[in-house]
Amino acid sequence: MGDGIGQIAYPWLASAVTRNPLLVALVTVFQRLPWLLFSLPAGVITDRYQRRNLMVGANLARAMLTVAVALMVLNQQDVLPGPDQLDSGSAIVSTNVFLYAIVLIATLFLGTAEVLYDNTAQTIMPSLVTEDQLEKANGRMWSAEQVANTVAGPAAGAALLAFAFAAPFFVDAVTFALSALLIFLLPRPANTVETPAERKPWKAELAEGFRWLWGHELLRPLAITLGILNGLSVLAGATLVLFAQEVLLTSPTDFAILSTGGAVGGIAGGWTASSVSQRLGSGPSLWTTLVVGGITSIAIGFTSWWPLVWVMFTLSMYVAVLWNVITVSLRQTIIPSHLLGRVNSVYRFFAWGSIPIGALIGGTIIMVGELSTTREMALRLPWFVSGVGQLLLLGFAARHLRTASIDGARAAAGSGD
Repeated sequence: MGDGIGQIAYPWLASAVTRNPLLVALVTVFQRLPWLLFSLPAGVITDRYQRRNLMVGANLARAMLTVAVALMVLNQQDVLPGPDQLDSGSAIVSTNVFLYAIVLIATLFLGTAEVLYDNTAQTIMPSLVTEDQLEKANGRMWSAEQVANTVAGPAAGAALLAFAFAAPFFVDAVTFALSALLIFLLPRPANTVETPAERKPWKAELAEGFRWLWGHELLRPLAITLGILNGLSVLAGATLVLFAQEVLLTSPTDFAILSTGGAVGGIAGGWTASSVSQRLGSGPSLWTTLVVGGITSIAIGFTSWWPLVWVMFTLSMYVAVLWNVITVSLRQTIIPSHLLGRVNSVYRFFAWGSIPIGALIGGTIIMVGELSTTREMALRLPWFVSGVGQLLLLGFAARHLRTASIDGARAAAGSGD
């Protein structure tokens, strides 16, 4: 829920601090840069220490960081334009250098804690449920997350913004603290942590995880495909707040409702992913993500009516969750437990490390586009580039996204091969 509040609060704050599309995109760059810089060391940390304790520590750190951001915003609240003044995109905002720097620094450190938390959260799941229940457990968990992340959270964020610019940040901090408490109350999983005497040097452990992934005929192309896909997706998404304000003419409430499209698709995907995968096969289920993602991005680029964008978000999130449920469950099944943190972090290095690059490219496309076309058309361009890129990516990925390959990888892992 706190992340859902942040989905409204941070973009709206960024757009109140600056209207420069590249600077807005840089907020996403700094938020996702830790996936490029820290995901590999995070994998070693995940395998060396108790995973539940790491998750608790990461969320406590995020709670303290978010309180600091809230206090800074509260201090600057009187000089910021009100959220309702940004609805039409007509507000003239000169860049608030101080607050913009605070936003960049905070998102960088929050992103670093997120890397450790998310990598650990995925590796702890096999210790909580049996192998044959992984797809169902992941799907149900993501459905619950979607309700809080894209329905309750954004609605609360919009309401809190209307009350005061700093309010959603204070509430977000409380949610991190509550999350840490709930994770602390989880049953203690079996101890799979290596003792200090068993540990190899950091570089050796990193290399071991990298070699395992790179030598796997299925996970290697999956990681590369997801990296390109995420980079293309954020290419448009990094400046969504400007597109929503200036092209779709959304208010904070409209923007919050817009995100519920992802919730509907995510909830449906989470509850049906396991059965869809069994009916269609894992391979066709995965390449459907690329086809639907490409078509919906192009459609968004053409529209000026936010309810239609809501429908596109619903469809794209459905297939995105379908991809996640299948591929995360696959990794949890086939990667050995003692390597899961490291291999998972290498996978996510490729899969998420491209996001800051894509965000930077997206902001640059808009700035360059404004030199030869209107501001509105420039804000549409990243959606067209993203959509075409996803459809072209299918040409590379289709030969790897085969049900026989996925089932074969599971069978090989089950036989210890």
